[in-house]
Amino acid sequence: MNQASPHMSRPSIILKLILGLLWGIIHLAISLFNLWPFLIYNLECYLISSGLLRKYRYLHLDRLKFLAIVVDSKEAKNTVKIRQLLCWLSTMGVKYICLYDIEGVLKKSFEPAMKGSSDGKAGEYLDIGESINYSHFNHKDMAIECLSGSDGKEGIAKAANLLCSTYLNGDTHGNGKREPTFTEADMASALKAVGCGGPEPDLLLMYGPARCHLGFPAWRLRYTEIMHMGPLKSMKYGAIVKALYNFSKKYQNYGK
Repeated sequence: MNQASPHMSRPSIILKLILGLLWGIIHLAISLFNLWPFLIYNLECYLISSGLLRKYRYLHLDRLKFLAIVVDSKEAKNTVKIRQLLCWLSTMGVKYICLYDIEGVLKKSFEPAMKGSSDGKAGEYLDIGESINYSHFNHKDMAIECLSGSDGKEGIAKAANLLCSTYLNGDTHGNGKREPTFTEADMASALKAVGCGGPEPDLLLMYGPARCHLGFPAWRLRYTEIMHMGPLKSMKYGAIVKALYNFSKKYQNYGK
């Protein structure tokens, strides 16, 4: 009786082995299926970087007047990658860029360059009023603006304070004073008056784990195309070229 039990369990052992083998095959197939787009993406980026794909050789950036780069604050500390990104964009013909991270790491990193550089042509080209407080510098024929999360909060507070002051100091007093009705145009004018308006980026490239703009001033993103580029450490030249090419081919049936 004691020797029969191993023979009785052989079918169950074989069944377990078969089920385990099937599970391994299914798991491998799913892993390969998930890995396939990643391999195709990296291969395409390599071919673009090598110049083997003809359609990506010449970029038409007539519609790209202003490009925004949003970086996760932890990754923004990698200034080597940031400078490499700026060099790539310069070679592609991008002239005006806004660098943003919520904690102001980029602003602190490039602060020495900001103090000794200014470009009046940038504001003229981007239709920016003289009252705009523009923290920017030049880098290889590019005008670069640096923003942080505090700029957005401070801008909203200043604009709200200006609107409130304008309302309280208005011509109508006492019981005849109407309830305030602030429109989007009023807010835009107030932001511009306090120096926090700024141009609206045509394209925003987001580097980091999150698929959001990480607090970039929302009033400057009304018609902005947003693309998530993945982690900064995995930044690829071919991926940037592809993003700019795809933007140049997009059709927007609304205007600013």
